[in-house]
Amino acid sequence: MSALALAQVDLNAYIPVGVVFLMAAIFVVVNLGASALLGPRRAGAVKATAYESGMDPIGSARRRFNVRFYIMAMTFLVFDVEIIFLYPWAVSFTQLEPRSEEGALFLGRIAFFVGTSIVAYVYAWRKGVFRWD
Repeated sequence: MSALALAQVDLNAYIPVGVVFLMAAIFVVVNLGASALLGPRRAGAVKATAYESGMDPIGSARRRFNVRFYIMAMTFLVFDVEIIFLYPWAVSFTQLEPRSEEGALFLGRIAFFVGTSIVAYVYAWRKGVFRWD
């Protein structure tokens, strides 16, 4: 094969990636254009103020927050990271031979991982992290 033919083959592999980028760009342009055409255009003092999760952004930014916000964020991160690790594990686990030693090892590792996540959830639950009294 010539160098030009090899370059042609390599570039053809990137066509799906280019299509995804093109679709993303079209999506952005269409959404920005639609919001500019169809969106409300009223202006005012209330619309010009900053919106911070339903709270008025008046006062000091150095205010103390309840520790429950941080504990809830950490609990979210525990389960978010767990989901991120479960997907590649599931993909690689399906590629293993049935009833192999490697399969048992993979299953034991993920059982330990999910078990520790369940322990973290139960700990947070018993500490009252999920109660917003």
